[in-house]
Amino acid sequence: MQRPDLTHVDPQIRAYIEYLEAEFAAANTSSRRKGTTPVNDAPAEEDYFNIPLVMNEEPTALNLIVITSSGFAKRTPRHNYQRQRRGGMGIFDIDAPDNEPPGILSVAEASQALLLFSNQARAFRLPVSFIQETPIRAKGQLITERITLNADERLVAALPDIPKGGIALVSERGAVRFLRHHVFGEYMKPGTSMFDPLKFGLLVGACRTPGDNDLFIATRQGRAIRFSEKLVPPQPGPGIRLEAGDSAVGIASVQEDGAVFLTDANGKGTIRQMAGFAANKSAGGSGKIAMKTDELVAVYAVNPGDDIFMISRLSKIIRFNADEVPAKEGVVQGVNCMSLRADTVSAVVVTR
Repeated sequence: MQRPDLTHVDPQIRAYIEYLEAEFAAANTSSRRKGTTPVNDAPAEEDYFNIPLVMNEEPTALNLIVITSSGFAKRTPRHNYQRQRRGGMGIFDIDAPDNEPPGILSVAEASQALLLFSNQARAFRLPVSFIQETPIRAKGQLITERITLNADERLVAALPDIPKGGIALVSERGAVRFLRHHVFGEYMKPGTSMFDPLKFGLLVGACRTPGDNDLFIATRQGRAIRFSEKLVPPQPGPGIRLEAGDSAVGIASVQEDGAVFLTDANGKGTIRQMAGFAANKSAGGSGKIAMKTDELVAVYAVNPGDDIFMISRLSKIIRFNADEVPAKEGVVQGVNCMSLRADTVSAVVVTR
């Protein structure tokens, strides 16, 4: 029987139908693992969808943390999320209030602290252990009892605290700043301001970087620039010159032989190799096309063997191996990474 068009169905009813579909797919996955389906023979492009991988992760101390912009959060051991083939539907994750789509994914151990960044360029520290460990499908808890947000403030990024290197920040207007790790130490004042958002624009992205890499800034219209982070001044400065109607969406730390994973709101993604994306001799240039799209949503540095997690605004999450996404040196539109129906991708994280 052919699946009917649910485009005009009430979003809550559609979400429930997709939840039942995901549960049915998970049951089929469990029974299929008892068979002898090989995992090394790559299927044709049209056969990637909804084919689960037999290979799964051994237990680990790492947690996948899901956070909404207003501060609902949950954490679940990463190994509980089974790998699918790219292009699958995924499964439902955080149960948050209506109009509270998940907007942040991060990976950290319970013993670590999480660095949270708001759109007003303020930084907070939060022990990962404060976020209650839950199953995959579970309600989120409010973390605003430990961090205080202003009425018009929302969270935009979360990074594990690592006492080395530094953190690069980018605003929607393309301004960039690099700060050493000690700025975010345990004695950092909650809500410390990283820059003036009225002058440089709202913060949209943050990434960890060792201090001697290149920075890769991407925009919503799929343009990007790459330059040495040593070119970034101590105070916020221009990172990329934006065209009319465009805005920066994210930043990644890359090496000459590295690559980035780019994805748009429609679930298409590509791995762009830096061998085909030359570095600028200075920051603040206009950049060039990195991926053909009208709505890029995320950029992350990626290495062979990494896993990619993607979550949608309706809280459907998928995990797949980065090696399933063809790496390209040139501009492409991307391949299907997540199957979406009247839904859009809201957050991504790449994890080793």
